[in-house]
Amino acid sequence: MSASGLRDLVDNRAMIVPLDLDQYHRMIATGILPEGAPIELLDGYLVRKDRSKAGADPMTVGHHHAWAIGQLGEFQSQIAKHGCNLRLQQPVAIPPDSEPEPDAAIVAGTNDRYRHGHPGPADLICIIEVADSSLQHDRTTKLRIYADAALPQYIIINLVDATIEEYRQPLPGTGRYELTRTLTKTQSISFTLADATQLDIPVARLLP
Repeated sequence: MSASGLRDLVDNRAMIVPLDLDQYHRMIATGILPEGAPIELLDGYLVRKDRSKAGADPMTVGHHHAWAIGQLGEFQSQIAKHGCNLRLQQPVAIPPDSEPEPDAAIVAGTNDRYRHGHPGPADLICIIEVADSSLQHDRTTKLRIYADAALPQYIIINLVDATIEEYRQPLPGTGRYELTRTLTKTQSISFTLADATQLDIPVARLLP
């Protein structure tokens, strides 16, 4: 829908009814929304995922974005040694009305734990978004959703500024994190895994 079309709906006081997770899943199960479509549920609304380079066709995946996902995948074996699993571009459930598909999520337990359902807030150790054209969206809507769900660590791999943004100590109900910092290629980013092990990854390994 265009911006003008949305304004027309608002001006005419149209009743826009958001979806909950059960309705969203039924849409997928019945084929209304194709499985694997580049769509995620945020705040009850269907939002097209944007993994493109800034200024490029939003339907494409940027080369640096794809490279960063590949780099994250190289740490799967290290993460698995400490009671966790690294999920790449898979859904996470945040009731009642969000099911984002972050670029990566470190979750507690093995992959088998999620055979019959997506990980929820209690399972999520860290959420990672790789941001180029989506940077503002990841800093606002996504950050608010993750903070309100009390997810302990949120990372933005910021391809625009060649930095990593780290958010910790969520303040649920405010949509904010208390601790924020920006890391450069000379530093490392630290993840606290399920067995309390600290995994340190050089920022330079995650930025092109």
